[in-house]
Amino acid sequence: MANIFAFAETRLGELRRAGLEAVTAARRVADQTGGQVHAMLAGGPGIGALAPKLAAHGADVVLVLEGDAYANYNPEVLAATVAARLASGYRAAFFAASAQGHDQVARTAAKCKLPYASDVTEFVFAGDSVTVKHPGYTNKIVQTFVLKAPVAIISLRAGAVLPVENAKAGTVETIAPAIDPATARVKVTSTEAGNRGKLDLGEAPVIIAGGRGLKEAANFALVENLAAAFGNAAVGATRAVTDEGWRPHSDQIGQTGRLVSPDLYVACGISGAIQHLAGMRTSKCIVAINKDKEAPIFKVADYGIVGDVMEVLPALTEAVKAAKAGA
Repeated sequence: MANIFAFAETRLGELRRAGLEAVTAARRVADQTGGQVHAMLAGGPGIGALAPKLAAHGADVVLVLEGDAYANYNPEVLAATVAARLASGYRAAFFAASAQGHDQVARTAAKCKLPYASDVTEFVFAGDSVTVKHPGYTNKIVQTFVLKAPVAIISLRAGAVLPVENAKAGTVETIAPAIDPATARVKVTSTEAGNRGKLDLGEAPVIIAGGRGLKEAANFALVENLAAAFGNAAVGATRAVTDEGWRPHSDQIGQTGRLVSPDLYVACGISGAIQHLAGMRTSKCIVAINKDKEAPIFKVADYGIVGDVMEVLPALTEAVKAAKAGA
């Protein structure tokens, strides 16, 4: 029986959805191999309090690295500690394909002297090999790779796995770092969060995104109203919009912005340039609103509304409110 490792990513002391996705993926494989899921938490004092949530999503053992030295992301210490843990014998290790995850998984794989697959959307374990799929060439194709390493190191694209509760014992084990944090060459001294009052694009099940078809910054209020009507939606934007200063760059979705895979993506006044499609075309359901019926966005949309976004959005907002009121 082979155990499966999952790194449960946190931010500012809070568990991220990506961490639950990694644990759920590990649980899926462990049920197939007959092994256990060992999920790792790292953070400042009190981070261990998040262990029950990992247990609820399938962690048999929660490994806790806790202390002031880990309140901010500590790349060298975490990579060394995870690599040392993987050397004790695991079939696979799952990470998030986030900004931190890309850095962490590369460092860990290098220390383990193993290959890794990043930004994976699908994976199949069969015998000694693991087949994974990864969007390539700005999501224009899906590449298939086969990993034959003793430990399959995988980072998952946001939304590739739906977090599912599958309660296990969740035994908590406090672990020590593989290296002294004081000797680390790289030190993160602080973490500055953006607007914590809004839902993060990577965590949101619904994203309402606006483009230049909204004509001016003030009209983004229509997008925000629709997002508010859903109640669990984040607001995104195209690069053209953020370059104009209509929205902060943290809202940008696309090849040079955020890569997202929500359950529902509503594109409002977005033509569908390839750079934008690269960041959202793996969304589970795409709804496009554009007055140009030839707009490229309709080629990837599951549902299309040909019409003036200024008229459609208020009507759609009222329809969502009415549907929720009748639920």
